[in-house]
Amino acid sequence: MAKRTDSETMSKHIRDTLRTDILDGRWEPGARLQLTHLSEHYDTSSTVIREALTRLVGDKLVTLRPNKGFFVPELSLAELTDIVEMRCVNEQLALSLGFERAPLEWESELMAAHHTLERTPRRSDEDPDNHTPEWNHAHQKFHDKLVEACGVPLLTEMTRTLSDLIQLYGRWAGPATRDAKRDLDKEHRDILNAALDRNAELAGQLLRAHYETTLSAVKNGGEVGLACLPHVKLLR
Repeated sequence: MAKRTDSETMSKHIRDTLRTDILDGRWEPGARLQLTHLSEHYDTSSTVIREALTRLVGDKLVTLRPNKGFFVPELSLAELTDIVEMRCVNEQLALSLGFERAPLEWESELMAAHHTLERTPRRSDEDPDNHTPEWNHAHQKFHDKLVEACGVPLLTEMTRTLSDLIQLYGRWAGPATRDAKRDLDKEHRDILNAALDRNAELAGQLLRAHYETTLSAVKNGGEVGLACLPHVKLLR
């Protein structure tokens, strides 16, 4: 039983590391993920790598092409519009269910997640064009906490998958996204206050505006960052 637990722990660790590296842009969209290279890089067996990649296929962060192997997904800004709409609809449903079901301690946990988000540096001097991994993590935790009280695992898993895909697009949209005229801190504070008031309609509207502003920034940034990648189809 211990060996099985160790094996499961290793598999999850490799899967989580691969997920983080894909979202951080270690490989370009459309790049092939070679088992031999990855097993050497992560110092593990090709069996563990294959299992991790197969799980990430289910999360839509890896594409499996028959007889060709595993690849980082190719990006299409036209598809991104649909992804954002799906996320808005799913999270609005999750909020309406969650605000009715959430216990009081959920509010404290949400405020703590927001506090961490506000106190985490968004950019660094070393890489000023992209959000820091720490901020991305805190941002995801805040949005996860918003919807988790719905108590529907399939719904929360779907919102997390959509969130990952949007983060992947944002990573490759380039430096133009940092010039978007918005106050992210205020957007998150407004969403927090609506959630604490259990106002599902307002919180849903604010989340939609939050995501659609990001969508516009990624589209605009695509002209700078995504256009240089041969795999990306720009939305016109």
